[in-house]
Amino acid sequence: MLLIFVIYLSLYTWNWKTHFLDRLTAYTGLELTGWILAPGKWLHSRLTAFWEHYFYLVGVREENEALRKKLDRLRLLLAFSREREKEAKRLEKLLGFKPPPEWDRKGARIIGHKLGPGAVLETVLIDLGEHESVQLDWPVITPQGVVGRIFKLGLNFSSVLLITDPNSRVPVISSESRVPAIAIGQGPAKPLSIAYVPQNAPLKQGDVFVTSGLAGIFPKGLPVARVISVLRSDVSLFQVVEAEPMVQARAQEEVLLLCPRTQVQASEPVHKSNP
Repeated sequence: MLLIFVIYLSLYTWNWKTHFLDRLTAYTGLELTGWILAPGKWLHSRLTAFWEHYFYLVGVREENEALRKKLDRLRLLLAFSREREKEAKRLEKLLGFKPPPEWDRKGARIIGHKLGPGAVLETVLIDLGEHESVQLDWPVITPQGVVGRIFKLGLNFSSVLLITDPNSRVPVISSESRVPAIAIGQGPAKPLSIAYVPQNAPLKQGDVFVTSGLAGIFPKGLPVARVISVLRSDVSLFQVVEAEPMVQARAQEEVLLLCPRTQVQASEPVHKSNP
């Protein structure tokens, strides 16, 4: 014990004179404190920066998502605007069509086509029916030419038999050589057969056939088809003529119905005046 006391007293006296142990203790304590606190401070700063960056990224992501949704809405609005512009141009053409004398017109939308292999007839469905005084066999056209005729009636909808259907027969006449014939449908994606054209008829590729007005369904002069091939046979009295329809019905969205004014007037209700 005496030895330990002597050593302690000597160290105390030496430190009092030189302050070496005080400085050593201060340095050691500071270094230990620094090495303990520095990683914590560094970790704290990193965590703070991480959270700030995370919340910044969350805000940016939310802002980007909002901008993306806004951009999608604007794209959709632009698409609607373009469709409306196209529709307005189509309707302008339809409204600019002047019907033949003694005929009136009604605009209609095509809302359905023949679907599936089991559908036998080449037809389209329009949004007008008996409630709008539509009647059977009314011509259905566009400003470019004949589409077909009313085939079946419903209260609010009607079926249109296209001129491409094999059951369709349209009396036609060549607009240049005035050769009468019958335009017969041959099915979808096929040309019309122009039947009963005499062998000596001066018909050529590119000639246009229009409605002749016979049979009392179509008014005279509506474009029907353009000749794409003419073959003369040695065994038949008639030429083999094929023509493409002037109107591709599958590509139409709106059509015109031609209605004889006598039928329209007859279908209108009579209002009696009070005596």
